[in-house]
Amino acid sequence: MVLGYHFIFSAYGFWLPNDPRGSWSDTIRVYDLLQFGPATKVSTNQYVAHAPHDRALRLKAKEALRYNPVRFTGLQARAIARGFGIAADEAGYKIFALAILPDHAHAVLGPHHHDVDHIAAHMKAKATVQLNSEGLHPFANHSRADGTLPSPWARNYWCPFIDSVDYLSEAIRYVENNPIRCGLKAQTWNCVVKPN
Repeated sequence: MVLGYHFIFSAYGFWLPNDPRGSWSDTIRVYDLLQFGPATKVSTNQYVAHAPHDRALRLKAKEALRYNPVRFTGLQARAIARGFGIAADEAGYKIFALAILPDHAHAVLGPHHHDVDHIAAHMKAKATVQLNSEGLHPFANHSRADGTLPSPWARNYWCPFIDSVDYLSEAIRYVENNPIRCGLKAQTWNCVVKPN
């Protein structure tokens, strides 16, 4: 039985599809990244950020991106949280924990009738709309010919399903402590609710 989801939304440029530690991608859509190897799709839901890898190669690949990797500021993080809150209000999502870091965000959500693809797209879209409405979009100076802006988010997301009360408690604790582990202050967001 699914008790929730642990979403990880990467900012543009944070985790590339051919990251040597593995990725959730099976395709490389940016031609300039092909020289750094094929997509590295993994089937595990285990955390691989600390896996040994060629860090210099990973950083070199980031230099081939069209835009600089996104690094959210504190003001942008607040806008993103407001956007996530709007999505939660619209669809009835229960956000049990939220951490917005400079290059990715973690959100633990309760179970919902929408599938995870829909939830991820909805939350990222509302966060992006909020960044736009507050004049804080990271790519505000990179308008396309049609007037749209590139997404500040990576195309995909990571989402282990939570299937036990212990795992839910562990995921919430992990997300709540994530900013502190990254050298930031603890975060409190209005859109977060306690699980029943």
